[in-house]
Amino acid sequence: MGQKVNPIAFRTGVMTGWKSRWYASKQEFGPLLVEDQTIRRFVKQRYRNAGVAKIEIERTRDEVKVILFSARPGVIIGPRGQKVDQLQEDLQNLVGRRINIKIEEITRPELQAQLVAEDIADQLSKRASFRRTIKRALEQSMEAGALGVKVQLAGRLGGAEMARREKQIAGSIPLSTLRAKIDYGFAEAKTAQGHIGVQVWINQGMYQDEESTDGADAASGQASKKPKRSYKR
Repeated sequence: MGQKVNPIAFRTGVMTGWKSRWYASKQEFGPLLVEDQTIRRFVKQRYRNAGVAKIEIERTRDEVKVILFSARPGVIIGPRGQKVDQLQEDLQNLVGRRINIKIEEITRPELQAQLVAEDIADQLSKRASFRRTIKRALEQSMEAGALGVKVQLAGRLGGAEMARREKQIAGSIPLSTLRAKIDYGFAEAKTAQGHIGVQVWINQGMYQDEESTDGADAASGQASKKPKRSYKR
């Protein structure tokens, strides 16, 4: 058995930032973590058709800032921003804090693994052929500019009596390369025979952040042999 690691958790804190950005004491950390999960679950269930790929939460002393990344922001905003105001009021009543909502538009949803996984799950729930669905998802993501895509389904595929796994890969998926921008998404398709798990990996290229001196040395294979000077007061 291989050791599977979530690509997002593998890169969080190293190449990418956290989805929840706040600090709390040991006594308050647990309740605030549950509060974040409550906000995410409420938004995802309410706007299932809005293409919400991820939700980031920032906390200050006075308010909670919720950033929604959506492929169809018009569904969330509504006419003249009425739905946003209603969502803000409902979240404030839910958590008992002041909420500030910001919406970011996703221009290419075919490159967002979570949205691709949810689209595949919706098609499977409508009794579509799983092989045809996977093939179409791979083609759309590759045409949008992805360097590689991997889709894996697990469950009673096609109504079979025994559950199994099916996967298809297109392009390159370097899961162990930290500098590779691998997006990961998971969704569940609810069918009459049971739930089918959908996993999607999309290679979006390489991170182009500025490298530090040590990073440049390691990348070129010329690690500096000179020890760093330590300063004592």
